[in-house]
Amino acid sequence: MDRNEVLLVGRLSAEPEDHTLPSGDTATKWRIIVRRHRRQRRGATLTDSVPCVTFSPETADVVRGLKPRDYLQVIGSFRCRVFGPAGAKTWKYEVEVTSAKPVDTVVVAEDPPDGGGDGVGEEVQGTVTPLVPRRVLQLARAS
Repeated sequence: MDRNEVLLVGRLSAEPEDHTLPSGDTATKWRIIVRRHRRQRRGATLTDSVPCVTFSPETADVVRGLKPRDYLQVIGSFRCRVFGPAGAKTWKYEVEVTSAKPVDTVVVAEDPPDGGGDGVGEEVQGTVTPLVPRRVLQLARAS
C-alpha cells in the first residue's frame, strides 16, 4: 500500500508569502528549518530548509500568525511539481501542508537564573529554545 505522509517539527525561516494563482486560489508558501541528527563533524549543527505550501486559508492563517524562528508542526504530503517547456523542465519538491500548529517549547536550565539550586530539572519560563537530546559517548560500568 502506498503512503505519502509528512510530519515536520521545526522553525519558521521567514514570513510566509501569498501567491495568487491564475485560478484565483491563493497558495501560501514558507520554509521550515529542521535540524539533522549529527553525523558529521563534532559541534557542527546541520539543518535542512524544507519548502512548504498550503492552499487552505485556515492553515495559512496559523502560519501567518507566527514570527520567524517560532517553532511549528506541519502535517502534509510530499509533492514533486514540474514546470516549464518540454526542453527545459524544472523539478520542484515541497511539502503540501494540510495542517499546522505552533509548538510550545520548554527548556531545562543549565544555570538557574536566581543563582540557587542545581539547575537540573528546573523550567525556565519565556525561553524558546527546545530541549535537544545529547549523545551519550560511553556508559558507566555497573558495579
